[in-house]
This record gives sequence, C-alpha cells and structure tokens, in this order.
Amino acid sequence: MRQFVFFVTVPSKEEGEKIAKHLVEQKIVACVNIIHDIHSIYRWKGEIEEDNEYLLVMKTTKEKKSNLIRAIEKLHSYETPECIGWKIDTGSKTYLRWIENSTRGT
Repeated sequence: MRQFVFFVTVPSKEEGEKIAKHLVEQKIVACVNIIHDIHSIYRWKGEIEEDNEYLLVMKTTKEKKSNLIRAIEKLHSYETPECIGWKIDTGSKTYLRWIENSTRGT
C-alpha cells in the first residue's frame, strides 16, 4: 500500500479548518476529519500541561507525506506541532484508490 494516515492536533477549530482546506486544495491530502473535544495532557518545557484541542486525521500518499509534514510545520501555530503518520496496511480498494486519485497533480 502507498497510503498513509496522519494525526495532527491543533488548538482551535478555526486553525484546523484553515490547515485542512489548504492541504485539500493543494492536493497534499485527500481528506481531513476534524475531531473535537480532545483533552491532551503532555510534558512541555519541563512542565505538565493540559489543553483542549482538535485532532486532524488526514489521508495521503507516500509521495505526498513529506509535503504534508512541511506544510504542517509552516502553517501550524505550535512551536513543535504533532505530525505523525502510519502506513495504511489494508482497506477498501475503492477508498484507497480514491486517496490516490484525490492527491494526483500539484
């Protein structure tokens, strides 16, 4: 398989929508799901922090994953944004083909 799913957390719905629209318009990703009400607990600069965030779940291809990481690093407001991805091992052939077709070009 050549498709990947990425997770990125953002501080607001507005930032998530801005990032999602840019990535879809540029054909870097096929789709972004925005999940609300994520409560994150993490260590940052030696302190334990808690925040309410949104989770972006993005589907892309092997060819576009580096573009995706660069775009997140450029567009995201966090100093160190979460941007982690996994190779999709299995799935609907029709859906996986749709990911490929939706990210062609650009």
